Amino acid sequence: MTESPANALCKACGLCCSGHLFSWVRLNANELDPVQNLGVPVIRNDPRQRGFTQPCPLWHGACTVYTSHAYPRSCAKYKCQVLRRLEDNDLSLPDALTIIQETLTLIREIEALLSDPKTLSFRERLIAHKEELESKRMDLDGEFLQKTKILLARYEDLFGVDDFIDYEK
Repeated sequence: MTESPANALCKACGLCCSGHLFSWVRLNANELDPVQNLGVPVIRNDPRQRGFTQPCPLWHGACTVYTSHAYPRSCAKYKCQVLRRLEDNDLSLPDALTIIQETLTLIREIEALLSDPKTLSFRERLIAHKEELESKRMDLDGEFLQKTKILLARYEDLFGVDDFIDYEK
């Protein structure tokens, strides 16, 4: 049996699992125990913030619980714009995979410009570095901020993530 184009795309991507798009995943109350039993540390103390942080510990280049009965509903419900366009036959699988590869390449280029990855997530490091450069008025036309601007536009236009950086009002 051949794999659907949607499954092939999601398995090739993983940006929603790796912590590159989101910092956490919301869980319903009835999902807390099953997801924790999979080995994921869950946050329970605030009903408005129940879930787990990204990157998902079950992501190892592919989701290890994709077909599990405990696969979180939020994970199953999320569909990026690339996936939606693929499902609507508005984008071919090769073109969708090219978009994913271009985005992953850009992320790798930005990660190389960031500080030690062991202490914070990609999202936290990207935001902190961007804010530091902007506050010091450094690198305003430099490589990091240019690539970050492109990446954030891709996140919004291709993946539907428009709140990657929280701005204070």
